[in-house]
Amino acid sequence: MTCCGPYWVDLHRAGQRLGGGFLLTNWLVLTALHCLRGLVQVDDHVDVVLADGRRLDAHVSRLDPEADLALIGITPPQRATPRIPNSGPARIGGRWRGPYRPAANEVELSGRIDTRAASYLSEGGGTIEALQLSADQFLGDYSGYSGGPVEDTTSCDNHTPEHTADKQHPVVVGILLEQAPDRIAADRAANVLFAATIAEAMRRFNHLGVAHLVDVLRPPAEARTATEDTEPPPAPRGATAVVAGAPPNPMVAAADALLEEIDAEAARGIMNAAQTADLRFQVWRHKISATFGEDGAP
Repeated sequence: MTCCGPYWVDLHRAGQRLGGGFLLTNWLVLTALHCLRGLVQVDDHVDVVLADGRRLDAHVSRLDPEADLALIGITPPQRATPRIPNSGPARIGGRWRGPYRPAANEVELSGRIDTRAASYLSEGGGTIEALQLSADQFLGDYSGYSGGPVEDTTSCDNHTPEHTADKQHPVVVGILLEQAPDRIAADRAANVLFAATIAEAMRRFNHLGVAHLVDVLRPPAEARTATEDTEPPPAPRGATAVVAGAPPNPMVAAADALLEEIDAEAARGIMNAAQTADLRFQVWRHKISATFGEDGAP
């Protein structure tokens, strides 16, 4: 069971279901490009249908045909509300789960994480980093599950081939793309699936590293104060707190670099003003804590 609520979605256009996807941020959906069934133009309209049935207007934001990946942007000021889960690398030899189902009467996929293919030739023609997965369910055709998230549930299933500090929550490690053909029956798919890693999606859509932090760093809504919910004033540019005699703090340097990257992505129109201000505010909070400590004392 995932800790973060249903973050996977269905994509529709003109009343027709296109395929699945999942929220990487509260306004960006990652999906397999082939799920869009011919919607190959940036800015084409799609509907994002959340697990609770809410329908949000959205548009095709980015395409990478070689990797068979696409990003869908939810139209502002709309925003999906599920808490975005953590993402990270898979634990080879562990367990995985595919929480997305193409229909309510379809089974949920699960299985074993077999290996990480550092260079896998996708059907889109590009070489990508992918995971090879074995599915417990022998369905013959897994195509309806494309675009759904792959969760590493190793620690949740009490099966720990590799040590981890997280003993409760699954981690999103990939996006389902393809099935291996059955060598005996060519018209069927084997129970071996391939998923692009989240790291591959981050590389293909390089602004995701910044956009993802908007939701990962943001505290849960119930923990945010009234001050945090208002748009904070911009922090002084280039102002770095210095403690006399203290050695350089790598976390402060990393925060400064991230602030510059946020400004660069905002200038490119990746994030709107509210999202930019929110993320800058969160980074400044972490920077101040790294400089002065949690209690504000040097």
